[in-house]
Amino acid sequence: MKLEIKLESFDGPLDLLLHLIEQNEIDIFDIPIADITDQYLAYVHAMQEYSMDEMSEFMLMAATLLNIKSKMLLPKEVDEETGEEIDPRAELVERLLEYKVYKYASFELKDRQDSAGKMLFREATIPDEVSDYKEEVNVSELLQDVTLSRLRNIFYEVMHRQIDRKDPIRSQFGQIKKEPVSLEDRIEYIQVYASDHKTFSFRNLLEEANDKLTMIVTFLGILELMKIGKISVVQESIFSEIMIESLEG
Repeated sequence: MKLEIKLESFDGPLDLLLHLIEQNEIDIFDIPIADITDQYLAYVHAMQEYSMDEMSEFMLMAATLLNIKSKMLLPKEVDEETGEEIDPRAELVERLLEYKVYKYASFELKDRQDSAGKMLFREATIPDEVSDYKEEVNVSELLQDVTLSRLRNIFYEVMHRQIDRKDPIRSQFGQIKKEPVSLEDRIEYIQVYASDHKTFSFRNLLEEANDKLTMIVTFLGILELMKIGKISVVQESIFSEIMIESLEG
C-alpha cells in the first residue's frame, strides 16, 4: 500500500520530528525509532520545494535517526560509572523537549501580541481648566475637631522623646527635687514668650521644658490662654505644624 503524504511547512527537522510524535500519539520518552525514521524519510523524499541549504538540515537529522536505529539493533552499552544501560535516543529526546518548550512559548508570546494589537490607547483630552481645578477647602470646618487632638499627639510625642533621653543607669543615682511649677507662673512665661516671638510653633514651646511637670503645666497654660482669647492656634493643613500667635498688642 502506497503511503500518502500531505506536506506541511516545518521550521526544521526537530519541528518535523515533533509533528510525527504528536500525530502518532507517541510517548516522547519511548520513541519507536524504527517507525519514526521510516516516516521521517518519507517526508524528506517528498520535499521538492526546499532548497539544498534547507534540505541539508533535514538530511543531517535523517543520518542521525539511521545511526540511532542501527545502535538500537546492537547490544546496549553500559555506563561504566553508573552501571546503567545507555539509551541511544537520550540525546535526541533532550533536544526535542527543549525545542518543544521554546515552540509553545513562542505560541504564547504570539497570542499576547495579537491580544495587545486589539487594544487602542488615546491621549488624555481633559481641558486645562478642568485638570487645573482644585476643590476649595474650608479650613475652619476641616480643623474644627483636629486642633486639640493634634495638640495632644504632639504633647505625647514630646513626652516620649524626653523619656528616651533619660539614661537608664545614671537616672537611678539620685534625684534632685525641684520647686513645683505653678500654672500662674507658666501662663506668665507663655505670655512673655508670645510677646517676644509673636508667632511660634507649639512643638518648640514644649521642647524648652526640662521635665514632665513643666510640660504638663505648659500644656494647661496654652489651653487657658486659648480660652481667654490671649493667643490663637492655627494649623493650615492636616498634620502640618501647629502655630501659636499672640493676640495681644
